[in-house]
Formats: sequence, structure tokens, C-alpha cells
Amino acid sequence: MRKILSNQAPKPIGPYSQAMKSGETLFVSGQIGLDPATGAMTAVTIQEQTEQVMKNLEAILKTDGKTFENVVKTTCLLTDMGDFAAFNEIYARYMVSKPARSTFAVVALPANALVEVELIAE
Repeated sequence: MRKILSNQAPKPIGPYSQAMKSGETLFVSGQIGLDPATGAMTAVTIQEQTEQVMKNLEAILKTDGKTFENVVKTTCLLTDMGDFAAFNEIYARYMVSKPARSTFAVVALPANALVEVELIAE
């Protein structure tokens, strides 16, 4: 097993790795819409945050030579299911391979994020 760290994605804000690789499988920690340059939440709307989340995930995937085509499973967390359609529209542009997915409503996310997505890629 080895840690994966992309300098194009936000540094972890807690005691975890951006991703861990076991064999050929990449387990990517949940990403929120933090700006990798500042480590701050600059995105405000669900659309802006979802775009940044997907860019952060893409950067981590690229560090391991993978793309969204390699994603087999995602877990998506939203603080408001009323944002589901707006989130889904942006998510679908990136996840064209349509991996397996779970989506949950949660009370709160770190940094007052509106969305968090974690993934598994082969």
C-alpha cells in the first residue's frame, strides 16, 4: 500500500491521506470544494463547489495515471437534497462512465461545504 499526494488538490485538513493505493485500486478520500492554491473554501454555490470537487478528484486521479474512466464507485454527500439536480448535472459531465454510486444527505460537512465526494478507481 502507498499514499498518493497531488499538489494540484487541497492538502488534507485532518489526519488522513488524499488517497491510498492498494494493488491497482485507488481509494480517494472525500473531497470538498477547497481551492488547492489557498486551502480555503472560495466556492459558494453548489455548482461552484461541485466543479471544484470534481477538479480536486481529477487531480488526484491524474497523479496515479488514472482518469474518471477508471472510477468504479463513488459516495456523494450533500447537505441539502434540494441541490441534487444541480449537483447531478455537473457530476454527470465528469462521470461519463457512470460508476456505481451512493448519495446521502448529511447534516454538515467540514468547512461548511455543501458537497463531498469520495471514490474508488481501478
